[in-house]
Amino acid sequence: QVRLVESGGGLVQAGGSLRLSCAVSGRGFSRYIMAWFRQAPGKEREFVAAITWIDSIIYAGDFAKGRFFIFRDSAANTMYLQMDSLKPEDTAVYYCAADQVAIPESRTESYSHWGQGTQVTVSS
Repeated sequence: QVRLVESGGGLVQAGGSLRLSCAVSGRGFSRYIMAWFRQAPGKEREFVAAITWIDSIIYAGDFAKGRFFIFRDSAANTMYLQMDSLKPEDTAVYYCAADQVAIPESRTESYSHWGQGTQVTVSS
């Protein structure tokens, strides 16, 4: 079993920055595709970005390009989401996800492992 634990959420002002962390443990995650999703109240969970653990190949949703940056630290067994120029519409619970294949990478159904989420709130 792969375990994912998110952290780093909080309250920030519009235009501010926040870095989320996803600590990974378990067998086989070094071959996994890892991803960030977010979900606001009353809305569907949406894809933010994904990265392959071994090759650091990155996939990103259009809204995230230029503001959000996904990367991982293999030595620390941690994946990160750096969020800059935050907007109120970025307010959501952010989830870490993982899967062996994750095709297509932008679909929630592609991931078999999920964290519990971390709340991000952006004030205007």
